[in-house]
Order: sequence, then C-alpha cells, then structure tokens
Amino acid sequence: MSAGLRFAVGGRTTEVRIGESLDLAGIGEAGARVTVFDQRTYALFGSGAENPLVLAPGESAKQWASAEAILARCAAVGIGRDGCLIGVGGGVVCDLAAFSASLYMRGCGLVLAPTTLLAMVDACLGGKTGIDFRGYKNLVGTFYPAQLIVIATSSLRHLPQAEFLSGIAEAIKTAIIGDRALFELLRDRKAEIAARSEGLLAEVVGRCLAVKGRIVEEDPTEDGIRAQLNLGHTFGHALESATGLSQWRHGEAVAWGIGRATALGLRLGLTDGRFAGEVEDILRLYGFRLDAGVRFSDLASALARDKKRRGGRLRLAIPRGHCEVVVREVDEGAIAGVLET
Repeated sequence: MSAGLRFAVGGRTTEVRIGESLDLAGIGEAGARVTVFDQRTYALFGSGAENPLVLAPGESAKQWASAEAILARCAAVGIGRDGCLIGVGGGVVCDLAAFSASLYMRGCGLVLAPTTLLAMVDACLGGKTGIDFRGYKNLVGTFYPAQLIVIATSSLRHLPQAEFLSGIAEAIKTAIIGDRALFELLRDRKAEIAARSEGLLAEVVGRCLAVKGRIVEEDPTEDGIRAQLNLGHTFGHALESATGLSQWRHGEAVAWGIGRATALGLRLGLTDGRFAGEVEDILRLYGFRLDAGVRFSDLASALARDKKRRGGRLRLAIPRGHCEVVVREVDEGAIAGVLET
C-alpha cells in the first residue's frame, strides 16, 4: 500500500490506504476476526481469509437476515470487542459489515476493503451504515466509521462495466460538490478512465475521499453540511425503491438523480444555466440515462419515507455551480414539476 489519508470522524480515526494489491493477511486487528464477502469477491479474494462468511451478491442481500448471519458468525467464533469484522466487497458488503460491527457488543473493530469503484469513492468512508427494510432503501442504519480502509485499485480490473460506471456517477457527484479539477479530469480524460488506468483511478479515488473526508469531519452525523453529499440521492433512492431495488444500479439512479436535482435548481432559479449544461454533458458523456420514465406518483411513497424529510417537506441538495451545492426545503409541487417534464 502506498498513499494514505487520515480522517477524524465522530470521535473515531479512520486511516485510508490506497495502493495496488489486496493482502487480507496484513490488515486488521491481531485478535479474532470474521471476513465478510459476497460470492463474487470471495471467488476473487477469499483465498486464505480467516473465518469467511459469504453472502449472496447484490442489493437483495442488504437485509436484516444477512446482518443476523454476520452477528451469529461473530458469536460462534468468539470475537470480543478487541476483534474485528472485515468487509471485502462493494457498497452492500461494506454497509452490512459496518452495520453489524456497530451492533456486535455495541461496537467491535471494523476494516473495510472496498472492491468496487462506487464503494471506494463513497460508501467506505464516513460511517454511514444501513440495510434496506420493507422495500425501502437504507431505512435502518447507524453511524459507525471504520478504523481502517484498504483500497486496492487492482481489484477494479475485475469489475463489470456497468458496476464501474456506477462508481463514476458517485465520482461526478463528488466533483460537483467540491473539486472542479476532478470534474475536468473526469470530462477530459474519459478515454484513460474507461481504460481503467490504475494510476489515474487512484487519483480519482483519493480526490473523492479528500472531498468527502473534509465534509464528514465537520459534520459526522449529517446535521448540516454533510447533506450536500446527498446530491442526486433523494431522487435516486426513491427511484431504486419504486422499481423494486433491482432495476437500477445505485450509481445509475444517482446519475439520473443529479440530472433531476439540476433541473430542479433551474426551475427554482438557483442553478446557473451554463453549469447545468456542463452537468448534462458529462452525464451523457458516460452514457447515463437521464430519462427514467417515472412520474411523481410513482415515487411519492418512497419520497415520503426519505430520511431527510423535515416537517412534511423534503430537503434536497441542489447544485448552483461548481463547488457550490445548497440544501433547500422543496415542496412537492416543484418536485412533481421536474419529474413530469
């Protein structure tokens, strides 16, 4: 491992190591451990893992039953609070491992080894954990930052193209929020990124984590500035829930949600028109769908359960321009307007 970052999040320190290879034997606490995989990541990285627990792949595994299986394995192995859970996989595995670690003995050690671009640039850092509940995305969760995050860019070689693009959507979101140079890098060096240049992807990941790290250090439990990180997610999570958590990958839904949030900003007179064109152009450059074929009535139930709702009104992150995102309470009429357009 080479480049490293360190963040203080909610009274805990998170160390991030960014390098090329993934060596599970060399990470984590010295005590007992359970290593959580899904079927794909176990086949790729599971050789020699200590006390492996293998879950089904995909969003369907992000349920209480999976967390219960992890907790049961921890108890069977006899992990104490000085032991640790290691999550090796994408956002689903990272969320489940972190959620379970936050509950086991009221908190045991946690190491995350994200293997998807989406998990590397976003899900692994900041302490948000969660499971889907009764058909709604991330309805149950905790805040529990990892002690150590190990990122091996070589694991991206194995990532299916659709999953790779899902991570690009989160990188675009992060660039809009806090790094114009990253936005330009994603726009101007698309061919190298598409070819999965490990050095360039390491830079993308590092820049994304630097932006997110600054924000979550200031606001670990989303009481203020951290709400900016929800750009595209209010719309995107509603779309995922309304379509059964199976028809849209998370990043695809977020890309669509960024488009809707930008359109909402134009409608409310908050977003610069030229900037809105740049956002649409970069989303189209990577082939994201900007028309989901849904109406407000399709998403109303999911929006009503959004965790960011206050006093019956939704609070949405809206981009005004580069590195300028505001959070506004918005009534349903305005949201319906950009969905019906």
